[in-house]
Amino acid sequence: MKRNIHLLFLLASLSSLYLCYGQDTKPDESYTFKKGDRNGIGKWYMGREIAHVMGFQGMGWLDRTEREDEENTTNLLENMAIQAGDTIADIGAGSGHHVFRMATMAKNGLIYAVDIQDEMLAEMRRKKEKGKVKNVELIKGSEKNVNLPKNSVDKALLVDVYHEFNYPIEMIASLKKALRPNGKLFLIEYRGEDDRVPIKKLHKMTQAQAVKEMQAAGLKLEENIGNLPWQHCMVFSKE
Repeated sequence: MKRNIHLLFLLASLSSLYLCYGQDTKPDESYTFKKGDRNGIGKWYMGREIAHVMGFQGMGWLDRTEREDEENTTNLLENMAIQAGDTIADIGAGSGHHVFRMATMAKNGLIYAVDIQDEMLAEMRRKKEKGKVKNVELIKGSEKNVNLPKNSVDKALLVDVYHEFNYPIEMIASLKKALRPNGKLFLIEYRGEDDRVPIKKLHKMTQAQAVKEMQAAGLKLEENIGNLPWQHCMVFSKE
């Protein structure tokens, strides 16, 4: 009997711990919580439900052979006008699909490859060591901070990742601090205005929504380069 009571007490304690861990006990007033899309986390910012993060299990999709045809990553990197001495941050770098191409373009510069998943960082570390790449630095980010030095970055690249940030306010604030005064933020998101783009709704964004959220962070849209098949290529700078 005592053993059963002890077991019930333990289960109750674990349930309470789980509930506390799974909830934000002091949610920022800018976020709201309600039931939504099955692909979302039930957390909303400026009318947009935040999407679930794509786990490391989807790494193969990031390196798929069709990606160049579907996304024209060559055009994307050309849009960034990368200079040999640039310091660039790839936020949510994943398996490093863009990181190592940028590293050859910024041969005298530095690429910060930022991710929150250890498995993604491990894969980039493997590629870095295999290719003997010297100008890539791996950074473990958090849900609220990119963990980059202040005024250290000329260009920041966010490819299909911003819509998954659990704390977009905090993340963009930390990234803005890392950008140099004339730094550029390249926000790449699947076009939410285009139903022909074969991506789940919560993993797409409209230009209007992106501009609204970036303006709230003190960033202004300079241009939206329209030469990618499925994605916006929005360029933001500090106001």
